[in-house]
Formats: sequence, C-alpha cells, structure tokens
Amino acid sequence: MTLRFGVLISGRGSNLQAIIEACAQPGYPAEIALVISNEPNAQGLVRAQNAGLTIGIIDHRSFVDRAAFETALTFALEEAGVELVCLAGFMRMLTHTFVDHWNDRLINVHPSLLPAFKGLDVHERVIAAGARFSGCTVHFVRVDMDAGPIIVQSAVPVLSHDRPEDLAARVLAFEHESLPMAIKWIAENRVQVIDGVVEISGAIGPEGGLINPSGAR
Repeated sequence: MTLRFGVLISGRGSNLQAIIEACAQPGYPAEIALVISNEPNAQGLVRAQNAGLTIGIIDHRSFVDRAAFETALTFALEEAGVELVCLAGFMRMLTHTFVDHWNDRLINVHPSLLPAFKGLDVHERVIAAGARFSGCTVHFVRVDMDAGPIIVQSAVPVLSHDRPEDLAARVLAFEHESLPMAIKWIAENRVQVIDGVVEISGAIGPEGGLINPSGAR
C-alpha cells in the first residue's frame, strides 16, 4: 500500500522538489497527498502546482493563537488522508499538542549533524566554530527544537575557504537525497523507534571513515 504523506513548507521548496521527483520514480512507495504553506507567497506552492499536487494555504497570522493554527493544520492533513507529515523548510515552531498528535509520524530535515548546531544560522556557526564536518539530519520531531530520534544523517566536509552559502549548497544537495530516502524507508515499514532510538531493518553503514583536512601541502 502506498503511504500518503503531507508536506509543510514556508519558502522556496527545494526539498519539496526533491520529494516530488522521488515520488515520480517507478516503485516509490509513497505519494504526496497535500502540500501546505503558512506563507501565501511561498515559491514552493508553485512547485507543487506545477506537479499537479493539492495545495493548501494556512496563514498562521489568521489565527488567534498557535493552538488554533495547529488545529487547522491537523484538520487539513487528516481530511487529505495523510499518514506521515514532513517538515521541509517549515519555519514555525510546533507545540506539544501537534507534535504529540503526530508522534512518530512527523519528520524534519535540519542542515546540521544533530545534536550539534540546532536552530538558525547553522552554516555561519559551523564555520565560526572551526568544525571540520557538517551535514544534514532527518529525524522524528519532538517538542524541543531540532530534537528527536535520528533516522539518517549525511556528512560533508567543511573546507578552509568556505563561505556560509558554499557550505549551505553542499549540505542541501544531501538533504535532497536524505529526505526522500527516509520517507521511502518509513513507507516500507522498515523504521521503528525503540527506546528513543531509530532502528532501520536491513540498514548498513559505510565502511571506513573520513579525515578533514586529509593532509598538508
């Protein structure tokens, strides 16, 4: 059975585009049932419309409080038959009510190797800290910011000449691979959260390791 999932966005929707392209591949076990933006002019809505997807605009500014906004989100998602919710550049903090309702059915992609560098301005902070590696994390969402059981991580080197935008582009390329991969595994019922840790049936890890910098000339 094909997993029906919803995508919440706030901006340009590059991760949404990666998911759209993954769903178009033969045999991909999930489909986008609904794309919702809290920003009426989000570029990602155009991407969704171009792909023939059902869209919704739920502007958080139209509600008296977060609870009312999140009630509207949940109603729209459930009306569309959504089984999994994917945050793809959704720039709103969610309360425990929403997070608990979608417990282990709500995932996010963050542009760092969590639990390091939670929050905003990630790439600037990574470079300022002198970190040698960064990357992205797809994780189940918990009420604390950028917290929750980790599904998959991708690592990239931080280079000596990197500007934040250079590192951001390198990380984003792996977000575009990691998020569709995590959705696929969930749709295949390969992902379980056991004692707060994700176990993935049939998963294998990479061999060896990386050193950065790898040498001096």
